[in-house]
Amino acid sequence: MGRYRRGSHTVYELHIHFVLTTKHREPVLRGEVGTRARDLVREVCRARDIEILRGRVRPDHVHLYVSMPPHVAPSDAMRAIKKKTSRELLREYRRVQEELRGGHLWSRGYFASSADDVTDEVVAQYVENQHVTRADEDFEVTE
Repeated sequence: MGRYRRGSHTVYELHIHFVLTTKHREPVLRGEVGTRARDLVREVCRARDIEILRGRVRPDHVHLYVSMPPHVAPSDAMRAIKKKTSRELLREYRRVQEELRGGHLWSRGYFASSADDVTDEVVAQYVENQHVTRADEDFEVTE
């Protein structure tokens, strides 16, 4: 962290901490579903040149600490992540659909904060300490 990223005509360092929660905080992101959710989030981020600095999938929410290019709006990033993960997880895992009783994976809103008021290390440490049980680089799934 603390390194500048470069685009064709830009130099930037824009870090955002996102938290998105499942509908009614249902703990559906367990096991294989959580791992698949992480993989889908990675796909969306990679396609938009969003670098995941730290992440954690919990049974009822996801923390993402990312570096975003200036041409990607946080709302567009969240919309794309929620759309892709919801569509795919509900299609692939019938039990998730049944547990959610209504077909919506994510709650309506989300949390987003720039890292201006705290250091990158503080945010990364916060995400890192969300009940770690198994490791996978900087984006983990925990039960």
